[in-house]
Amino acid sequence: MIWVALACVLVACSKAPTPYVWNLPDKFPIPRVPIDNPMSVEKVALGEKLFFDHRLSANHVQACATCHLPEFAFAQPSKTAVGSTGEVLKRNALALINVAYNGTFNWAHNDLTELEQQIRIPLFYEHPVEMGVTGSEQEIIARLDEYKSDFETVFNTQQINFDLIIKALAAYVRSLTFFDSDFDRYAYQMDDSALTPEQVAGMDLFFSEKFECFHCHGGFNFSQSSKHAFQTLDLIPFHNTGLYSLDAKGSYANDDQGLADITLLDTDRGKFRAPTLRNIQLTAPYMHDGSIATLSEVIEFYAIGGRAEGIQNPNKSTFVKGFAATDAEKASLVAFLQSLTDSSFKSATSSQ
Repeated sequence: MIWVALACVLVACSKAPTPYVWNLPDKFPIPRVPIDNPMSVEKVALGEKLFFDHRLSANHVQACATCHLPEFAFAQPSKTAVGSTGEVLKRNALALINVAYNGTFNWAHNDLTELEQQIRIPLFYEHPVEMGVTGSEQEIIARLDEYKSDFETVFNTQQINFDLIIKALAAYVRSLTFFDSDFDRYAYQMDDSALTPEQVAGMDLFFSEKFECFHCHGGFNFSQSSKHAFQTLDLIPFHNTGLYSLDAKGSYANDDQGLADITLLDTDRGKFRAPTLRNIQLTAPYMHDGSIATLSEVIEFYAIGGRAEGIQNPNKSTFVKGFAATDAEKASLVAFLQSLTDSSFKSATSSQ
């Protein structure tokens, strides 16, 4: 024992990280975690500090939380995001709740399969500029000197670098798992009183072949773009919903062709990832470009089978074919979508 104690003194033994306990209901799958970035309580806490720190942008004006606000399920109530230099982005800022289950990240990128990859885009991308880190790496790291003890605790080093910053941020974002909505109490806790009769009617419509909603927004996270231990099928994460069709190829507006910008395939024009519908009540406006303002308008959009200028898009999903619905049915579907709201994350985030 003496020799063990002496050895610890000589090599400055560090405290073992505290195992992370997932905020999940019973029998829900644990999210995938990269082998080289295991979860710990301390790493999540460090990632949270960095997530809300404006010094992580080159000009001190923007944090990750600027575009991903806790009160909006870590989304933003704007059509599209704006970078730290004022450059307007093409796309709406996606909600981060439950993204630990995402099969892919960003609105339309089939090769972006890990959070660590995705986080590099807002930090380093230059066209458009978001956080503006490129070229200012050492200046930004110097500002974060007060975190040295945190990095030593988490990574056993005081040498701060962006590889470790990204790992801490990814751990925090992975921790944002919340499944305590009225729907969860009804479906998983067997509380029949958790949903109103109107919401139950809306749920039945959501999962019906008439409305087809579940084909793109299925599973416990209400998104086909998912990867987890329980998944046995290779699901299709990207869909063209008939939002635009500017030419014979089905081109989309704002020079944003979705998945086709990555694959260079005309058949992928206008295909975007189907995001989770959990907390959808909090994440307006909707669609990749924030062009639909309310849930009621979203239902109307799908009822007619797309937007007028996109309904004939050659790449449109076969599931977006329109449906006849009464005003009461549309209202019940909106009521069901509202039942997917879990506001517990507002009190669970301490750095607001």
